[in-house]
Amino acid sequence: MDETSPLLALADRMLYVVALIGAPILLASLAVGLVISIFQAATSINEQTLTFIPKVVVTAAVLLLFGASMLGLVADFQRDIFAAIARLGAAPGQ
Repeated sequence: MDETSPLLALADRMLYVVALIGAPILLASLAVGLVISIFQAATSINEQTLTFIPKVVVTAAVLLLFGASMLGLVADFQRDIFAAIARLGAAPGQ
């Protein structure tokens, strides 16, 4: 068995977990920014700081709603990483 195969599988899972954790925050922030940009274009308000507070509020709300599940994903992945390190670090003859 190739030694890099388990490492590549862990790297693949790491990217998947990062995408699952970052997606809700990024998508919510993107949606708020888009709505506010459309509002600014429709009303000709050219205030650059108008999007800051709503994005911060939405980001905090998403973290409150999904923070526990995000932390659970990270904890599960961390346990799997340590188990994989123990498996990979063990010599085949032991």
